[in-house]
Amino acid sequence: MQDRYEEIYRAFRWNVPARFNIAAACCGRHAVDRHRFCLYWEDEDGATRALTYWDIQQDANRLSNALAGLGVRRGDRVGIILPQRPETVVAHMACYQLGAVAMPLSILFGPDALEYRLQNSQTSVAFVDPASAPNLAAVRASLPDLRHVIGVAGAREAGAEPWERLLDKASRRFTPVDTGAEDPALLVYTSGTTGPPKGALKPHRVLIGNLPGFAYSHDEFPRPGDMFWSPADWAWTGGLMDALLPTMYHGFPILGYRGRFDPEKAFHLIEKYGVRNSFLFPTALKMMMKAVPEPRARYDLRLRSIMSAGESVGEAVFEWSRAALGVTINEMFGQTEVNYIVGNSHALWPAKPGSIGRPYPGHRVAVIDDDGNAVPEGEAGEVAVNRTDVHGDRDAVFFLGYWQNDEATRKKYTGDWCRTGDLAKRDADGYLWYQGRADDVFKSAGYRIGPSEIENCLVKHPAVANAAVVGSPDPERTNVVKAFIVLQPGHAPSPELEQALQQHVRGKLAPYEYPKEIEFVDQLPMTTTGKVQRRVLRLREEERKRGHTG
Repeated sequence: MQDRYEEIYRAFRWNVPARFNIAAACCGRHAVDRHRFCLYWEDEDGATRALTYWDIQQDANRLSNALAGLGVRRGDRVGIILPQRPETVVAHMACYQLGAVAMPLSILFGPDALEYRLQNSQTSVAFVDPASAPNLAAVRASLPDLRHVIGVAGAREAGAEPWERLLDKASRRFTPVDTGAEDPALLVYTSGTTGPPKGALKPHRVLIGNLPGFAYSHDEFPRPGDMFWSPADWAWTGGLMDALLPTMYHGFPILGYRGRFDPEKAFHLIEKYGVRNSFLFPTALKMMMKAVPEPRARYDLRLRSIMSAGESVGEAVFEWSRAALGVTINEMFGQTEVNYIVGNSHALWPAKPGSIGRPYPGHRVAVIDDDGNAVPEGEAGEVAVNRTDVHGDRDAVFFLGYWQNDEATRKKYTGDWCRTGDLAKRDADGYLWYQGRADDVFKSAGYRIGPSEIENCLVKHPAVANAAVVGSPDPERTNVVKAFIVLQPGHAPSPELEQALQQHVRGKLAPYEYPKEIEFVDQLPMTTTGKVQRRVLRLREEERKRGHTG
């Protein structure tokens, strides 16, 4: 195939208007056509809905009016603790057009995780459903800034006010707030490493910054007949910025599914709704490959593009997708603060199996050392993206900074280079090859996990004196969460205590954060300044796992 990368990369120019609003771009301008479908929705109980952009806009107008009536003003934070469902889309659009800051939170978050984020952000209103309401109810008394909780799908815990009652009383007419492209729109919390999770504050223009990577990772999305679906939770950047919002920006339909991921169900949904484009984590692809090795023998599939990110797809899945699905997977790299900056677009430039690709148009990316200098070809360094592109224009993808944490924002940069904390090597053709994290965050089954929050949770248990958490290599999940535990005097290791500690974390944080492996130790490796040397523990785990498979 012809490699058009240089031509496309050099020709790209940013076009960011001074006034821009995500809701107007993603819904308002498409709602003039009352027949343009926006969202097909299904849940694991069999319920289905189909909504046009006009339907979404009418409910968003009602909700914006209702939120304004509750006292929500420009810049106020609104927590959206909801799964993939129509109300989630409506809540986002309502927040953006009101000038409020949407703060998506996973329904998997336990009470402690919710309490920290809602306290830190001083959130004034939160949306919950039956899955998230009980955990919020457990900590609502410690959230003085949280004035209102709105319950979706019958959720009434935490004193929730019914969604339906709010919307029924509200007008369908709403004049959107005039927002600048630089005005805050989103607050997304990242995983914590040496401290608690940080809130990445993102402006309205960040959607424009994600569009080139989205379009190219789906081989020039949109094309006539395109239909998107991803199991990625809309509470995360992966689901929101890599699926929902860019699909809506283009005015195309997306499928939402509320339920646990199941590989056969995934194929069923792709067939039923005629899905043509999908973002699938490598873990999901591996499960699909193992469950249904020859999918086209069982399902009538119309897939034309698959993007994957979060960890390496690997050659086996890459080749299976080509042969069994007829689709070349485009791997991508990004993070909450600066998303969709590197990737593949196999229809326009060759995809190398195992590579995360080349810098997408609009992004000037380098592999740098500690001083901010580019490292030689083939040498590992930290992936960094410059504030300006190759033409000297400002890159639209950047976040504004960490919420109420100027020091962390400063540390994110070396000069004009924003450091991602991820290591890679660059080859002679400009492709990047991922080498792992520069810090202690690790990936497990597609989730990005920081040790600090889990360690803090473990130390709250009366039997624990100290704890360190690392990712332990695992062939299926990339890593599993492993905790090294120093016990308090008077407590002894036992299978019962191990299970109790796992349950302790399960009940307070997200299910994927509980330690699947626990090792009781007499002491943890420490630096002279008293910091835990997680790197020592990681290397120990890597050697142990190699010994088991060697």
